[in-house]
Amino acid sequence: MDMQTIVFYSLAFAAVFSAILLVSLRNIARSLFLFFVVLFAVAGLYLFALADFVAITQVMVYVGGILILMLFAFMLSNREMFRQLQRGTAHFIAIPVWQALPIAILFLTVMLYTALHVGRNEPPWITASREAGTVIRAADNTVEQLGVHTMTHYLLPFEVVSVLLMMALIGAAHLARKEGDA
Repeated sequence: MDMQTIVFYSLAFAAVFSAILLVSLRNIARSLFLFFVVLFAVAGLYLFALADFVAITQVMVYVGGILILMLFAFMLSNREMFRQLQRGTAHFIAIPVWQALPIAILFLTVMLYTALHVGRNEPPWITASREAGTVIRAADNTVEQLGVHTMTHYLLPFEVVSVLLMMALIGAAHLARKEGDA
């Protein structure tokens, strides 16, 4: 096994294992730090998919913005509210078994079908892309193309997302206020 394969499987294992722990822990502070691990592992997996812009955006936007916002909301919020949320069930996973089992079986079925179908037959969109010569290679300059499209064709959605993030920050600050503050 070469070093790239070892790093890829290590990142994949870290992402999946941290995500499972993330949703199963009842301590919100630990869950936030596991979310940090998941986001960095997914950014590393994006690098393996030759999506360097998406990996950098993942780190800058989600780790640098969203996760820090969640940490501040946790630190500034009412501790009694979090104690009430953590007093849920004593199970490893909070949803009942009769709901979790069909969901798990459905996900397993979809994953197995996809693995078997894609393993035997290459999807037509990959074959058409290979024949047309439009396969993205590591030497292609996709970051420049993304920058041009973001600042021309997609400027309005880009600004709408920034306003949405600002509203989320204002909402977090409002929720973090004490009850007696006006």
